[in-house]
Amino acid sequence: MEAVWIILGIVVLVALFLFGAYNSLVTLKVRVDEAWSDITVQLKRRLDLIPNLVETVKGYAKHESGVFEAVTAARANALNAKGVKETAASENQFEGALKSLFAVAEAYPDLKANASFTQLQQELIDTEDKIQASRRFYNGGVRDLNTKIQMFPSNIVAGMFGFKVREFYELDAAEQKQAEKPVDVKF
Repeated sequence: MEAVWIILGIVVLVALFLFGAYNSLVTLKVRVDEAWSDITVQLKRRLDLIPNLVETVKGYAKHESGVFEAVTAARANALNAKGVKETAASENQFEGALKSLFAVAEAYPDLKANASFTQLQQELIDTEDKIQASRRFYNGGVRDLNTKIQMFPSNIVAGMFGFKVREFYELDAAEQKQAEKPVDVKF
């Protein structure tokens, strides 16, 4: 009779461990999904600001059609991106096109003084800050989830229930160098 209680106790402990490990993995997965959703919301917000920005700059720099086309194409790529890697790559391309647009704006003092342009630029700066915060939150969640998935004994539960390691939202090498420099904002 005593052996039955010991076996029953072991079964209960194993079941509690499985429930706990599974629930912990689900919680981490939901946090990562929520963080990715936050990133996509902020990226969409930034992309939604671009048509107004392009139109404002067009009013002052009509002959810069190549820059406008590059920004529009990069925006379309970013809107159609799927997954972490593709989104990061399209965002890097988009940021390069956006930098060209701001370089054009630098040549037009009247544009830099335009209230609409200044407001759009401020909204973009605010959105960039939110994107960076969302990226940090996402990468922290991915780190925690990936650690849990790879550590023993929770890796057994992760394998049993199909939890997969997630990708970090990483900066490319050029963006990493740029991120290490102080931001140069000119009006």
